[in-house]
Order: sequence, then C-alpha cells, then structure tokens
Amino acid sequence: MKLDQSVALVTGANRGLGREFVGQLLAAGAARVYASARDVAALEPLVDAHSGRVVAVALDITRPEQIAAARAQCADVTLLVNNAGINRGQGFISAGALDDAQAEMATNYIGTLAMCRAFAPQLAGGGALVNVLSILAKVTLPAMGSLCASKAASLRMTEGVRAELAAQGTHVLAVMSGAIDTDMSRGFEGPKSSAAEVVGATLAALAAGQEEVYVGDMPAWVNAALAADAKALERELGKYLPAA
Repeated sequence: MKLDQSVALVTGANRGLGREFVGQLLAAGAARVYASARDVAALEPLVDAHSGRVVAVALDITRPEQIAAARAQCADVTLLVNNAGINRGQGFISAGALDDAQAEMATNYIGTLAMCRAFAPQLAGGGALVNVLSILAKVTLPAMGSLCASKAASLRMTEGVRAELAAQGTHVLAVMSGAIDTDMSRGFEGPKSSAAEVVGATLAALAAGQEEVYVGDMPAWVNAALAADAKALERELGKYLPAA
C-alpha cells in the first residue's frame, strides 16, 4: 500500500502506540489521519499540532453506535489501524471474576472484528487493514492468560478476514510484537520495543505487502522455540503465574 496521500483511521490514538502511528503516518505523507479515542479531549494536542491533517473522532470500539458514527464521519478512509486494546493482567482460575476476561474479549476481539466489518466496504480496491495483535496470540503467558486468549481469537479472526477481503483487493496485516514500552506494559520487567520501532516496522511491512510483521526479541524467541519444541515452551512460560 502507498502511504503517501492515504487517509487513515487509528483507534486508541490518544497515547502510546496509537499516537506514534499518527505521527509516523503523517511523516509518511498521509493526507489525513482520523485519530480516535474514548475521550476526544486527550486528542487536542495532536489536532492542534497538525491543523487540518488530524481529525479527532470519539470512538469506543465496544459501542456499535459509536462505530457507526465513526464510519459515517470517516467515509474516505483507505487505511484502518485497529490499535485499541486492553490488558487487565489476569489469569484464568486466579481471577476473582470473569469481568476482566469478558472486557478483554469485548475489546480485543469483538470490538476489533466490529471495526473490520464496519470499514470493510470502503477499504475495497486497494485499501488496507492493520490489526495490532501480539506474539501472545501464539502462546499463553499465565500471568495474563485472558489477554492471550483474546489475542489468539483476534489472530484467527485476522486470518479469516484476510481471506474474505482478498477478492475485493484489501490488504490485511497482523502486527505480532512483544512487549512495547507504553503504559499497557508498565509492569512488565522483560525486554520492550519502543513504540517508534514497532510502528516503523509496521509501516514498512505494509508498504512491502507483508501479511504478518514480528517486532522485537520476544517474537523471535517465541517463533524459534515453537519450531523447536512447543511443549517445552509451554512449560517455560507456565512458570510465569498470576500474582498471588
């Protein structure tokens, strides 16, 4: 996909990775970037800094009426970046209730799928769709098990959406990063990629027509370990249990 003169919608653009997507898309020559967040007030610095090229959009991807409103407001979008997501850091059995698991599935899977469905028609004929997932879509880290389940569901969904949209000429890219140095990974003590590194690799992969992009040391290690001995990797990751 050619990023120059593209029109993009970035979800979860108020901070971290989403804000970096906005900045790098503008630098790549995007004609307009719709930056969305639940609270549009958080987007004011972006809008003020890029008058006319950044448009704020109020959007909670778990609310169908807001998705419909965003689709109407952003009718000229050629690139959708599904970046919005949550991580409640919960295990499966240790969690006190199912609330966090339900919230993660509602946002990371159902909400992302709803965005794909809503914008698919206007991405026909050369548009692109980027789903920001995680290498944890391929493995389970028990300390944040329900996140892994929601990302795994989103990876399977992304593969299916790619197949369904191929005939209309829409490219679908899955971003499979490790931990990123943003607020979402504040409590993670392992290696982290910078937001700039992840976005830069994503846009390069998009321009090259790749279907998956892996960024950081953890994805490289996970892929190698899966190929060598998947059960050994499961046992290794199983040491990282939810906090007591």
